[in-house]
Amino acid sequence: MSLWSRHKIFETNSIILVLGVLIVVSIGGLVEIVPLFYLKSTIEKVEGVRPYTPLELAGRNIYVREGCYNCHSQMIRPLRDEVERYGHYSLAAESMYDRPFQWGSKRTGPDLARVGNKYSDDWHRDHLKNPRAVVPGSIMPSYPWLEQNELDASRIAEDMKIQATLGVPYSEEMLKKADSDVRIQATADDPNAEDLATRYPKAQSRSFDGNTQKVTEADALIAYLQMLGTQVDFKLYDNKANVR
Repeated sequence: MSLWSRHKIFETNSIILVLGVLIVVSIGGLVEIVPLFYLKSTIEKVEGVRPYTPLELAGRNIYVREGCYNCHSQMIRPLRDEVERYGHYSLAAESMYDRPFQWGSKRTGPDLARVGNKYSDDWHRDHLKNPRAVVPGSIMPSYPWLEQNELDASRIAEDMKIQATLGVPYSEEMLKKADSDVRIQATADDPNAEDLATRYPKAQSRSFDGNTQKVTEADALIAYLQMLGTQVDFKLYDNKANVR
């Protein structure tokens, strides 16, 4: 029997052809979808990734509030030009606690996925106050009020509880100490900084805006920016990948 004879029934009968297509697509769909019901997560866990500290979470909220994601992405694609300019390509695990994620849709300004510790706190303060002072050709608007506005963290514990409901692993201790952790992280040489670091490894504690009299919105935003891209040891990650 020729190949044409075998396919003749499909080629000459549209109803049978449609049924055949539906059967094939259904089988393919089941093969792709069913395994997902048995997976707790499709994101590979990466050592070092932790939930945001209360201060960093407050800073992230300000980042979203001010619409920073409209001009800055936080996703480095695995392309040579991107990796050479911004650093190691983004890992899915780095965004696993973002609700919503900050990948962005375009770049009017540079990608910020690896901006943490790239610039000093002074640079960030000047940049927020007047972007042209540090980047002459910048078209970014100024945000001078951030270092003037005292941070309202009265509902940060509530925010963390909601995040925990969505799957972020905030413990009862983290929720209980949320308010005090905001002050601890934004204070230079606070005796409780080590205690904070046990709950949030690699958390940076200091007066980010240089004003020791109060915790400002600039403190929170700079703390968030200085954390981005610092949680994962990418040299160790690359070494593990090479071993494989």
